[in-house]
Amino acid sequence: MPDNTLDYLVIGAGPAGLQLGYFLHRAGRKYLILEAGSAPSQFFRTFPRHRTLISINKKHTGWDDPELNLRMDWNSLLSDDPGLLFTRYSDRYFPHADDLVRYLTDFAQGLNVAYDARVVRVDRQDLFRVTDENGRTYLARRVVVATGVTRPNVPPIPGIETADLYGTASTDPADYTGRRVLVIGKGNSAFETAGNLVETAAVIHVAGPRSVRMAWRTHYVGHLRAINNNLLDSYQLKSQNALLDGDVKRIERQPDGTYLVTVAFARVNEVTKDIPYDRVIVCTGFRFDASIFADACRPDLVIDGRFPAISPAYESVNVPGLYFAGTIMQSRDFKRGTSGFIHGFRYAVRSLHRIMESRHHGMPWPARELPADPGALAAAVIERVNRTSALWQQFGLLADVIVLDGGAARYLEEVPYDLQGPPIGDHGHFAITLEYGPDHDKVDPFDIEVGRISQSDSARAHEGHYLHPVVRHHLPGEPPVAHHVTENLENEWNSQEVHVEPLRAFFARRTAAIPV
Repeated sequence: MPDNTLDYLVIGAGPAGLQLGYFLHRAGRKYLILEAGSAPSQFFRTFPRHRTLISINKKHTGWDDPELNLRMDWNSLLSDDPGLLFTRYSDRYFPHADDLVRYLTDFAQGLNVAYDARVVRVDRQDLFRVTDENGRTYLARRVVVATGVTRPNVPPIPGIETADLYGTASTDPADYTGRRVLVIGKGNSAFETAGNLVETAAVIHVAGPRSVRMAWRTHYVGHLRAINNNLLDSYQLKSQNALLDGDVKRIERQPDGTYLVTVAFARVNEVTKDIPYDRVIVCTGFRFDASIFADACRPDLVIDGRFPAISPAYESVNVPGLYFAGTIMQSRDFKRGTSGFIHGFRYAVRSLHRIMESRHHGMPWPARELPADPGALAAAVIERVNRTSALWQQFGLLADVIVLDGGAARYLEEVPYDLQGPPIGDHGHFAITLEYGPDHDKVDPFDIEVGRISQSDSARAHEGHYLHPVVRHHLPGEPPVAHHVTENLENEWNSQEVHVEPLRAFFARRTAAIPV
């Protein structure tokens, strides 16, 4: 094996690449991060275009526990240095993107990063061979792609190439004064763009085939956030702006530079309508760029080719040794969870590092020993769910795991819920997650006429819609048996009668059911 062979080559020095680099550096692994730009975090130097993040930065929580504080800090990466907390970089609840760039630049200090090294090809024989745009080549046993989503996701609408893209359209409201503007897309980038033009544009229409989904209802932070929904007010209050529910069928650029756009409506009497506009802006998200991969190691893609297909170990399903970190991990919880965002994938990256340490370096998953006593197991679970930020942010995706071995138990933290084999084993285990109730997104949380279970009703805990702990017992060949710890307004599950004793009784029943 060549002496210059890396254990890990990480592509991309955004937040995910830096987070993984931190763990690799601390573990003493031979690694290198390749970054296309001249400094870290190129994406956040441009996006969001209007420079206000929708990731919250709550400094004043009333808690002294740094683990609990990470529930309300959506921008910090994980480290042992209390100085490397984003809350030290901004006081704003919705901070400026430049503050995140500044933070990530400081976080990168001391890590092995090669800048101005845009990767143009990834090939593989026995080893991965990675080539940058300067012709330099790097050999690695494993490659971790942390490039994010860098290509615009442009829908196949005839004439769309004549429209402006979110990433390049002017952000100066004066450029749209008195204009009729169509924004295609119904996510945060679309409403961020539309909201920027409310004071200057004559008419703003926001179009898309699906209904607007509100984050406060779905609990998916990528759906429309309240900070970006001012246009909805102006629409419902008849202020010349509107949402068009339907498909944009065609965009025709006119000789005078204006547009005629054909829209097929989804729920009104008009089948189609031709609508004139002065400007059209496409805000339909981004996709993963797989063009750098040679055929020998080209990863399969999913979700209309927007993301790599990955296993529960964050590895390509068809290319062994090719891993993914960061927002491209979201194919596992697309539009349901937090893997597309820093406050979610920072924990997934830590789990990825633990997986690689276990698989490739023989390092056991961090665990603590407990007595295999129902009371001790219940106490350990209650302690964790009352302070964990990882299970809180990666709800339903990461799980704490209890593995019983005779008279002892091992408590493992933050294991991908559906990971098979080590470190879990094949003889059964308990999995602890935080989850919302089934169909929670169909319930309006602001409708006080909708009934909710009492927070002291442990017998009906499984009917809860809000985030709450779920403990499942998995035995080989049997469906898992679940116990729900009832939801709580302050997310404090400390009541002996309501929370602890029902959980202890569950552990007593289930440990008695384990075959000897």
